Amino acid sequence: MKTTLFSRALRDALIGLVITGIAAFAFAGAGSRERDEPSMPKATTAAADRKIKHYRHPMGLPDVSSTPKKDSMGMDYIPVYWDDEIDEGTVKLSPGKIQRTGVRSEPAAKRVIRAIIRAPGTVQLDERRISVIAMRAESYLQKVADVTTGTHVVKGQPLMEIYSPAVSSAAAEYISTISSKAIRGDGAYGRGSRQRLMNLDVPDAAIAAMEKGLTVPIGIEWQAPRDGIILERNAIEGMRAQPGDVLFRIADHSVVWAVIDIAERDLGAVAVGQSAVVRARGFPGREFAGAINVIYPQINKETRTARARVELPNPELLLIHDMYVDADIDTGSPEAVLTIPESAVMDTGSRQAVLIDKGEGRFEPREVRLGHRGDGYVEVLRGIADGEPVVVSANFLIDAESNLKAALKGFSEGAQP
Repeated sequence: MKTTLFSRALRDALIGLVITGIAAFAFAGAGSRERDEPSMPKATTAAADRKIKHYRHPMGLPDVSSTPKKDSMGMDYIPVYWDDEIDEGTVKLSPGKIQRTGVRSEPAAKRVIRAIIRAPGTVQLDERRISVIAMRAESYLQKVADVTTGTHVVKGQPLMEIYSPAVSSAAAEYISTISSKAIRGDGAYGRGSRQRLMNLDVPDAAIAAMEKGLTVPIGIEWQAPRDGIILERNAIEGMRAQPGDVLFRIADHSVVWAVIDIAERDLGAVAVGQSAVVRARGFPGREFAGAINVIYPQINKETRTARARVELPNPELLLIHDMYVDADIDTGSPEAVLTIPESAVMDTGSRQAVLIDKGEGRFEPREVRLGHRGDGYVEVLRGIADGEPVVVSANFLIDAESNLKAALKGFSEGAQP
């Protein structure tokens, strides 16, 4: 029993010594803090003149206090001054925070925006420059010129010689009419007979030879109607051609089309008459200048693109059918418009806003309406005046700061009775 009492007394003595030591240590620490306080710099006069509104939690919790205090971890509450919220529509940052985040502003100014739309495409033949040689009556091909598909021919070059009973009959009637002494002076008979040859598509050169020689040739020479490339050759020597059979197809490609695919989102900026520069992938470094003359009125539902046609002179005949090309369309306006850098715009999808630099660390968010873009700038249609500075870097950090302050303000107002 005595041993137990002795143990308890010893335990109580030890506990007392520990408590006494802790108290002495706390007293010594308090004394050292009191000795250190006079050596700490005092608040400046400007800071002392600022009126404190309340103290907020250092970790952003919804807890405010009208007097200084500490949280459960011993961290001091942060003072919030009345002049921090003079304007509810602005955000204020300290000079140090502005320097650390790299905030930079640039004034809105008038510029000429060069908006270039790039689109791929292919070279197509001009539909108006394609000719077909087909017989209008039953004919027999007696001779075919030494030309093949892909051969370049010139206007008037002989392509074939044909014999046609219908053409020979019409030619004999015409020669008889113009050589008859009885009706030679009657122009109506001659015009009718000549028109019959023309209806059979007999070349003018062959009709002129008949008028000069007053003879009916057995074979009539057919010539190329234009300069161009033979796209199709179905004529074979000795064959019989029925009316409507296509014997030759010739295309003039001194002028071609570049049919390009424009993304649906860019279609509103493209108009007929805009200049375009086309580059062929087969000729790097070469440029072909033209202009848009047609925008096709339909959208490809698979690619969501629209087709536009650029007419291109091709004097060197470098551009050929189905060649891949890339087009640069200049959609910019020659007139200067009010612009800001694209980096200044904060786009939420449904709204666009910028931050106006009001000076002294204050920034005002403002909604804007935008127009064309190009060269790193965007046109401002409404919301900003010429010369107003806008934040072009770190604007999202300022936006995050404003959201934080708004949340803290809402917490503080909700916490107040």
